[in-house]
Amino acid sequence: MEKMNVVLPDGAKIELDTGANVYDLAGKIGARLQKAAVAAVVNDETVDLGTGLADGDRVSIITESSAEGIDIMRHSMSHVMAQAVMRLYPNVKLGIGPTIQDGFYYDLDLEKRISVEDLPSIEAEMVKIISEDLGFERREIGKDDAKREFIGQPYKLELIDEIEDAALGLYKDGEFVDLCRGPHVMSTGRLKAFKLLSVAGAYWRGDEKRPMLQRIYGTAYFNEKELKAHLVRLEEAEKRDHRKLGRELDLFTIDDAFGAGLPLWHPKGAILRKVVEDFWKNEHIKRGYELIATPHIAKVDLWRTSGHWDFYRESMFSPMEVEGTDYVVKPMNCPGHIKIYKSHTRSYRELPIRWAELGTVYRFERSGVLHGLLRVRGFTQDDAHIFCTPEQIESEILDVIELMSFILKGFGFDDYDVYLSTQPEKSVGLQENWDKATSALSAALEKAGLAYEIDPGEGVFYGPKIDVKIRDAIGRSWQCTTIQVDFNLPERFDLTYVGADNQEHRPIMIHRAILGSLERFIGVLIEHYAGAFPVWVAPEQVIVLPIADRHNEYAETVAGKLRELGVRAGLDLRTESVNKKIRDAQLQKTPYMLVVGDKEIENEQVAVRDRSGNRGPVALTSFIDEITEAIASFSSGMEAEAADGGSA
Repeated sequence: MEKMNVVLPDGAKIELDTGANVYDLAGKIGARLQKAAVAAVVNDETVDLGTGLADGDRVSIITESSAEGIDIMRHSMSHVMAQAVMRLYPNVKLGIGPTIQDGFYYDLDLEKRISVEDLPSIEAEMVKIISEDLGFERREIGKDDAKREFIGQPYKLELIDEIEDAALGLYKDGEFVDLCRGPHVMSTGRLKAFKLLSVAGAYWRGDEKRPMLQRIYGTAYFNEKELKAHLVRLEEAEKRDHRKLGRELDLFTIDDAFGAGLPLWHPKGAILRKVVEDFWKNEHIKRGYELIATPHIAKVDLWRTSGHWDFYRESMFSPMEVEGTDYVVKPMNCPGHIKIYKSHTRSYRELPIRWAELGTVYRFERSGVLHGLLRVRGFTQDDAHIFCTPEQIESEILDVIELMSFILKGFGFDDYDVYLSTQPEKSVGLQENWDKATSALSAALEKAGLAYEIDPGEGVFYGPKIDVKIRDAIGRSWQCTTIQVDFNLPERFDLTYVGADNQEHRPIMIHRAILGSLERFIGVLIEHYAGAFPVWVAPEQVIVLPIADRHNEYAETVAGKLRELGVRAGLDLRTESVNKKIRDAQLQKTPYMLVVGDKEIENEQVAVRDRSGNRGPVALTSFIDEITEAIASFSSGMEAEAADGGSA
């Protein structure tokens, strides 16, 4: 039999019989690899294990231990779930079934309304399909044949019409056929541990004017141990859900009568915001930023100049007419900062200019994607823009990274992943500027000692960027800091500065947000601490609990002394038992509870309870020293770190 050679990632060549496929190659390398193989990358294309190989092909095997392998397995599981639903419920119309972080879903149009009570029967049918060990068979057909294949499936027919390729990929396992690029595992028997999690409504294509489909969510792993660990994480995440804790801790509400995606901050929530805002403002002022403020609305023409009207109009609210002129609520703060820059001629001696604003912006998010504080329509960006010369980019980026590290650590986040997103295919600006900006971002990250991954082609059209995803207490990743270099807006608004040569030059604009938005960051903060905030962050740091009415006056005195020192002290004067007051304070996750009765009044003491339990009576003066020191220790510790140049 004729032979051929394929090339592995390390450059090694493997001889195979002509006509061999990827699965054969994995077996030639080793039985363990063949058992763990899920798919492969052949000449930069991800393919099934059954794909035939040709002489000279470059091949990398994807195994079940890799993120790519898990994703492929979950995609196959979404097909099995849809297949099970079709077996159980006739006349199902198929939508789409992609993978998502930690799982998968499938959108389905059914006559029956599915509930969580129906999930066990679907799971049982999925187990049956897996036990049948049905092979995933791929074939390519033309559009006309594909339309005949999916007669009676309107959502699939709509997708087929939109696909530009002449040939479309289909996958078949048993009686089930789906429109799909693939790849998939070799057979349903390769699928192991899974769990269906929930059912939700989802508009077709995310458009509320289209039919509402039923979306079934699930997760899957290659072994039961990993599945069980994930389900434990989900249970913990449910306990930490900021929407639930927001209600229980009386922080915020979102009222449909007021408007979807528009949070209403309660007193405790507003104090929590103030704590975050004050820390943010103070650190920016210390580092040479100036605070500015811009209006919530502006004329439509401003957004035409900026390009938002053309590129982001679908995410903007409709215009409102004022005295014959159209205005819109702002989706971004950038144009306002630019207009302040253009208010007079700038010299190179003024650069860099660093302007910061906690600016509230409004974006039209579809109702189906709104999610508590994490996805809203009105939110406050911790926004800042730096106007600088090309030569100043690297040092300014380094300063932003150090500020980011300092602020995130202050809130308890010191574990994060960093990505450098480079020039996309469609971009604006000179190549020289792109190269210089990308090099400056990379150099700043390296000088800051931050490990990072390159995200090729994922920069915005106007410049490269750094994205930072923080990890919370249970290991979840959240998009947080972004740092973007922009050549586009300075060009569109004709920004200039007078250089040392007395000629006009174009400045570089750096967009950056440390927290992302106050709403989203506070939502993450709630879930990170499960509502039990550090003392310096807690909206109520102390609550004073008189045992009986005759102790109220002393309780008010204690609370008053604490408030005079800047401690956020509450007072519970309800005619409830002290045990009820203690239980309620614990549910509110207040760091310190001070119980006062006859003995405490007589000895000028307070009986202290903290999160570790009942500590008993201490002198009021001693507790005041303790709480003020606990708060001050955060400030002094952060100041000492800042003096050392930050934690980057």
